[in-house]
Amino acid sequence: MWFVSFIKTSIGKKLVMATSGLLLLCFLAIHAFGNAAIYLGSKYFQMYADALHSLPVLVLVFGFGLIIVFAAHIAVGMMLFLEKRKSASRYQVQTRVVDNTFASRTMPYTGLFVLLFIVVHVFGFGVAKPEDVKISLLVQEYLSGFFYSLFYILAFIALAIHLNHGFWSMLQTFGVNHPRFNCLISILTIAVPICFLVIFGGIPIYFMTGGASY
Repeated sequence: MWFVSFIKTSIGKKLVMATSGLLLLCFLAIHAFGNAAIYLGSKYFQMYADALHSLPVLVLVFGFGLIIVFAAHIAVGMMLFLEKRKSASRYQVQTRVVDNTFASRTMPYTGLFVLLFIVVHVFGFGVAKPEDVKISLLVQEYLSGFFYSLFYILAFIALAIHLNHGFWSMLQTFGVNHPRFNCLISILTIAVPICFLVIFGGIPIYFMTGGASY
C-alpha cells in the first residue's frame, strides 16, 4: 500500500505531522472564536453552544474526523521523536540551532500534557455532562474553581510552548522558508501561541476575578 511506504519515509512522516498539525490549528482557531463568546456573557455563549449542538450529525462526523487527525498526529509525532532520539545518540553535533530550543526539546511532553487536558476536558464537558445543565453554567462551575482553572491555564501554557516550535516546523515542512518571509514567520511563531494563550487562558481568570457577567 502506497501510504504505508510513504509513512515509512522521513518526509512522509513530516508531511503527515504538518498536515495534521494544520488541521488541528484550524480547529483550535474555530474553537477559540466560539469560546470568545464567553467574554460577552452566558447568553451569547449558550447561543453558540446551542447552535453547534443543533447539528448533531455534523458534530459527530467532525468529532470522528478530529479523533483520526489527533491519532495520526500523536502516533507519527512519537515515531519522529524516537527516530530523532536514536539518531542523536549516534551524533553529538547539532546541525540546526532551532533544534536545541526548549520548545523543540519538550514537544512530546507538552503534547502529552495537552492530550491529558483534552481527555479531562471532553469527559467533564461532554461524557459526564448532566443532560439538564446548561453548558454555560457548567463552564462557570468548573472554571470558577482554583485547581481546575490552574490545570486549564497550565494546559494552554503547554500548548503555547508546543505551538512555538510546531508552527515553525509546519511552515518549514510546507516549504515556507523564503528569506522574505522569515521575519514574519519569526513573529508568527510567537504571536500565534500567545493569541491562543490569551483567549483560552484568560477564560478561567475572567471567572475567578469576578469579571464574568454570569
